[in-house]
Order: sequence, then C-alpha cells, then structure tokens
Amino acid sequence: MNQFLALVSAFGLGVLILPILIIILKKANIGDIPGGRKIHRKVTPSMGGIAIIFASLVSFGIWGWYMSPGTMRFVVLAISIMFFIGVRDDLSPLSALNKLFMQLGALLLIYYYADIRVTNFHGFLGLNELPEFASFLVTLFILFAITNAYNLIDGIDGLAGTIAFIPLLILGFWFDAVGFIGYSIFCFALLGAIIAFLTFNWHPAKIFMGDTGSLPVGFALAILVVAFMNINSSLAIHNEFRISPSFSFALALVLIPAFDMGRVFAKRVSSGKHPMKADKNHLHHLLMRFGMNMPKVVTILTLSQISILLGVVLMRNFSDALVVPIVCLLVLGSGVVLELVTPHFLKLKIMKGLPRLNDWSAPKSKPTVEPEEFKNWPINMN
Repeated sequence: MNQFLALVSAFGLGVLILPILIIILKKANIGDIPGGRKIHRKVTPSMGGIAIIFASLVSFGIWGWYMSPGTMRFVVLAISIMFFIGVRDDLSPLSALNKLFMQLGALLLIYYYADIRVTNFHGFLGLNELPEFASFLVTLFILFAITNAYNLIDGIDGLAGTIAFIPLLILGFWFDAVGFIGYSIFCFALLGAIIAFLTFNWHPAKIFMGDTGSLPVGFALAILVVAFMNINSSLAIHNEFRISPSFSFALALVLIPAFDMGRVFAKRVSSGKHPMKADKNHLHHLLMRFGMNMPKVVTILTLSQISILLGVVLMRNFSDALVVPIVCLLVLGSGVVLELVTPHFLKLKIMKGLPRLNDWSAPKSKPTVEPEEFKNWPINMN
C-alpha cells in the first residue's frame, strides 16, 4: 500500500512542480540551445531533474523513511550530492574529469557507509568471494559506469525516463516480494516522479531532464542494481523470488545504456578522439538517421530492453558464464549490423534526393565556332 501511495504522491508533486519550474527556467533563460549535437530545434528549459529528485525524495520521506534500513539515509545523502553535481554542471559545465572526480565522494558514501557493494561473483569468470580491494574497485567501476551510461543516453525526448521506467518497476515489485520494503518504496517514489516528468518530456518536450536529473537518477539505478545483486545472492537457493542467473539479470536491467556507452567510447578511441568528447553516434542518433521520429526510437529501444530481460529469464537454468556472453554477443552483433547498414542507407537516401538527369548520352555533334566570332570573345586569344 505504501508503495502505491509513494508513487501517487511523487507523481502528484511532480505534476504540480514541473509547470512552475518550466516558467521559472524560461524567465531565467536556463535551457538547452539548439545547434551542434543537439537535436531539438528551439531553446528548451533543462534541469527537469529538480522536480524529479524533489518529488521522489519528499514522497519517500513521507511513506518509506520509517520502514527503511538505517543505510538509506546515506543513500539519500549520496543521491543528493549527485543531484548538486548535476545542478552545477547544468549551470556551468564541468569538464568530464572534474565531474568524475566530484562523483567519487558520493560513491564512497555508498561503499563505506551504506555498505552496498559487490562482494561475490558467485562463480562468474571463475570468481567467488572478492578480496576487499577488488570489491572496492569493482563496486566503484559498476556505480561509475551505470551512472554515466544513463547520463549519456539522455539525448532525445522521453528516452532517459522510459529507459529508467522498466528497471524501477521490476525492482520495486521484487524488493517488496523479498521483504526490503524501504528499497521498494524508494523505487516507486522515483518511478512516480519520472512518470510525471515524462508527461512534460515526451515529444515534443517542454522540459529536459538535464544532468540535474540524469546523474542522480542514473546513480539511484546503479545503487539499486548493486543492492539487488547482494540481496538476491543472499536468498536461499530454493526461494521462489531468487532470480537466476543473478549477474546476467542485473546487467540486462541496464544493458541498453551500458552498451551504448561502451560502443560510443570504443568508436571514439578507435578514431583517435577523446572518449568523453560528445558526438552524434549514440544508438538513438543511428536510429534517427533511418528516418524514425523520436517516439519510435524510444519505443524500439524500450522493446529491446524488455526483450533482453525476457531472454535472460528464458535462460534462467543456465549459469552467468554462459548467459552473459550470449546476451553480450547478440547485442554487440546488433550494434555492428546497425553500424554497417547506416552508411549504406544514408547513401541511398542522399542519392534519391539528387536531381535526375534525363539524358546521360554524349552530344551527337561537336559545337563549332566560326573564326570571325573570336574577336568578339571577352578574353585574350594570343
């Protein structure tokens, strides 16, 4: 019941706040300006994350705070830190290195104080219990990767919010089923705020999420995914809610943004560019070059996300050592095909747009010029 109330409260707060926020941001002239790698065609207010984070945290504080483990206060603090990093970046852009360095404080809070960490691979890659230093590095890498992958996929109307919708919904119900009510209420509070945001962010968007939203929301997803792996592995083998293979399912929850980030970084490095240099080579950019509009691209990527999760569920009787490579190869193969097909499609599209010549044959007779005409030419013939 509290989960439903948290969702409705966050949605209601978000719907009330967002129109006011849009007016304030327009008057303050704070927004994304078209041009460069930006796809939108008019100045659009950003920093919609203010409404998302405020609505979700207030709703969680009302309905879930007293039902949450003590570590949740550190989770809320860490997400708040990530929120203010996003605010700073939206108001005055930070370099990629500075942004990553500032995120470190929030990650350390999660590892040391919230005690949410990756401690065991459960046989994946032949590894089981991880030593302290390895656990520290793996946890920080996963939190960094998911946070910034989600931040990077926020490129078209409705995409970031919709990509977060599926894992939040699944984890919200799963945490409730296994008795971690605080995590469940937090998932539904964040979900309600994101649904409210999507009503203003669906194409054509009236407001963008900005780093103010994408950084803390991506970070919250990262925390929830790592918490899921820990809790799931601690369940009894015969528990009906234990999901197997655990690592594969956790990866599938965030595979679309994670794959997109890995593909883009690899492409930039192979081209001799800095991996953090922004461009228009993300998955949504490639799909839009096929003539798809934004809602269609969002739908395709969301269906892909659902298909990956269903595929992992169908392979639940296999180990992570088999499922992870299969899923990664399928997704990688799809990405390679998309990369190869896109240039040919664009070439055909350009050729179709060129004017056609009715007659490509050579002239039947050579033009002649009479000698007396030379003296009338406006050039020196000597």
